[in-house]
Amino acid sequence: MDSDCSYHYTDNFLIDPYEEELKEEKRRRKEMEKMKQHSDMVGFVADGQYGIPRRCPCGGSIKHDVAPSPKFKHDFDTQPGSRYFTCTKFKDDGLHFRQPWVFGVEQEIEKLVMKVEKQSKTIEEMRKQIQIQAEEIAKLKT
Repeated sequence: MDSDCSYHYTDNFLIDPYEEELKEEKRRRKEMEKMKQHSDMVGFVADGQYGIPRRCPCGGSIKHDVAPSPKFKHDFDTQPGSRYFTCTKFKDDGLHFRQPWVFGVEQEIEKLVMKVEKQSKTIEEMRKQIQIQAEEIAKLKT
C-alpha cells in the first residue's frame, strides 16, 4: 500500500478523511443554525413585547394569568395578585411571553391614541378640502 494514501483503516473499515471533515462541517452548520434560531427567537420576543400580545413567537396562544399573591403590598385589583399576559407554553427561558398586564394595556392605549390623532388630522384635512371644493363649486355656479 502507498504511504501517501489519505485513506486509513479503522476496525476493518476504510475511512476517507474528507468524509469525516464533511460530517464535522455539517455538525457545525447545524449548531450554527440552532444558535441563529435561538438568537432570532430572543429578538422576536423582545420586539414583540409591545402592546397586548396576540400570540407568542413560539406559536403558543396567550392567556390572561394572575399571580397567586400580590407582588407588592400596595398592589390592588379586582383579583388578588399581579395580572400578566402569559404564553400557554411558558417556560422561564426568555423565549416565551410573560408580560405584565398593565404595561401591555398602557402601550396598547398609547398606540390607539396615536391612531386616533392621525385619523383626526386626516379628517381635518378632508374637511378643508371639502370646504375648498364647495367654494370652487359656488364660484362656478355664479
